[in-house]
Amino acid sequence: MIRIIEYGTLSNEEIFDRTIQPVEVEGAVKDILLDVRQRGDEALLEYTRRFDGAVLTELLVKKEEIDEAICGVDPGFLRILERAAERIRAYHEHQRQSSYWITQEEGVILGQKAVPLDRVGLYVPGGTAAYPSTVLMGAIPAKIAGCREIIMATPPAPDGRIAPVILAAARVAGVDRIYKMGGAQAVAAMTYGTQSIPGVDKIVGPGNAYVAEAKKQVNGIVAIDMIAGPSEILIIADGESDPAHVAADMLSQAEHDRLASAILVTDSRDLAIAVAAQLEIQLSMLPREAIARYAIENNSKIILTRDLKEAMDISNAIAPEHLELCVDQPFDYLNLVRHAGSVFLGRNCPEALGDYFAGPNHTLPTGGTARFSSPLSVHDFVKRIQFSYYSREALRDVAQDVARFAEEEGLSAHARSVLIRMEEEQ
Repeated sequence: MIRIIEYGTLSNEEIFDRTIQPVEVEGAVKDILLDVRQRGDEALLEYTRRFDGAVLTELLVKKEEIDEAICGVDPGFLRILERAAERIRAYHEHQRQSSYWITQEEGVILGQKAVPLDRVGLYVPGGTAAYPSTVLMGAIPAKIAGCREIIMATPPAPDGRIAPVILAAARVAGVDRIYKMGGAQAVAAMTYGTQSIPGVDKIVGPGNAYVAEAKKQVNGIVAIDMIAGPSEILIIADGESDPAHVAADMLSQAEHDRLASAILVTDSRDLAIAVAAQLEIQLSMLPREAIARYAIENNSKIILTRDLKEAMDISNAIAPEHLELCVDQPFDYLNLVRHAGSVFLGRNCPEALGDYFAGPNHTLPTGGTARFSSPLSVHDFVKRIQFSYYSREALRDVAQDVARFAEEEGLSAHARSVLIRMEEEQ
């Protein structure tokens, strides 16, 4: 049974306990990265046999494989993929980056170029699970940004195949190349490149502890999106909310894994008691009951507050990955949100909408990092290059100021590089 507690009896850190038992993977991941860097495809094929049980002779998914797989996907689901992609694309189109020029004064032009990354790598978990939504959420923003190439890595099943829905989503999203590889070895291949796999500029996408650790270790050699932790949701609900709906939304995150967290914050004791009862009823209906029950009983809570303003303060202190505002006038509270990955407004906007269909990205900051980071977006696939132009006359106007600044920092060569141009005029 989930715990119901009064706000003030636990610290904010205890309310959303993000203490995760460390998985000792650092050394193993370091060895895998080095091995793939040294042996390339040979190491990748070996790890694929060992970890995925698939005996392969090549890693690239051929066009014929994709065509055959897509033919086996239910046409109805293909249409859903297309509709979801349209909505994701429409939302992310508004994030396009623009270059700009500024003319501050005569002879001075400043500006910024927005330049898409050349090649990005998308990691998609595979094997026993298939997440086509991850493909859409990672590839579509990169495509809109204008990246020249998007490659995708996903582990194969023991028969060497990739889940058909994953391949279908990749085609819908515009992925250029797909490789059968997973784990830390896939991160290594996309970082360093191998005989058959090109290195990338940035790696995005979720994965297990080995993938997360590998991304952490290669960060700086390539860019990464984030180190994602267990899924989490915080729901702020008033006494008019339907307890069955609130419980269902909490379980939508609890079923992810045993480390997931689901928090309800409410000013209604009646709602708290009713939601706790609904959780027990609905848990018994879930195919993943054991996982969800562990998350609910160990990582989740119902917090009673004096009012919803206090509930908003709790939310901002926690900075949840997902925040639901289950109230009649949710836009009245939106301006109070300071820290959250993605906000779901009103009683008819469950978090699952955001996972698949609404349009905003579902790759979100976890573990409190929403205090300083943002959801995956088109911005993640664009770099910015600044530029400056000064005419001779414009340089003359500021030369002494620049030289004085340089001398103040003890950098006389800096000053000289400006003043020498003025001497040439004399």
